[in-house]
Amino acid sequence: MSRIGRAPIAVPAGVEVKIDANNTVTVKGPKGTLTQTLHPDMIIKLEDNVITVCRPSEEKAHKSLHGLTRSLINNMVIGVTAGYSKELEINGVGYRAAKQGKDLVMNLGYSHQVIMPEIDGISIEVPSPNKVIISGADKQKVGQFAAEVREKRPPEPYKGKGIKYVDEYIRRKEGKAGGKKK
Repeated sequence: MSRIGRAPIAVPAGVEVKIDANNTVTVKGPKGTLTQTLHPDMIIKLEDNVITVCRPSEEKAHKSLHGLTRSLINNMVIGVTAGYSKELEINGVGYRAAKQGKDLVMNLGYSHQVIMPEIDGISIEVPSPNKVIISGADKQKVGQFAAEVREKRPPEPYKGKGIKYVDEYIRRKEGKAGGKKK
């Protein structure tokens, strides 16, 4: 048995879970509503505010889907209660971010400003010019949007300039050693 797939998911108070016939799971909570259609072979049960996921057979494909299905449902429950957030840090002289209306406007050393509009289900905060916080209920959307922001100027290994996650470590390289002979 999959250790992850076997673990039950406790549904906290204030969260409403609905499972339709074709394994469409809808989770409604204080932070919003998430809906996802999961693999039709998986058996999803809701009893006494506890969600359990079972697999129909011991086939390799079903074993793989067991833990995945449970994790996706658990991420939905966590998303509508606590939510997810990613913090990005901008390093570099003259590099900064600001929020104008619903857009994230960044100066990243290009000849133009980089503008990223806020998408549905995601909120962007800029507490300081070199910090961006992306938050929302859907873990996948938050991670994808954060990756797209980071992609606009990934951190480089020589001076560390660029956009990086707060908990990310950038391996630094030494510059050219040759050329300075005395």
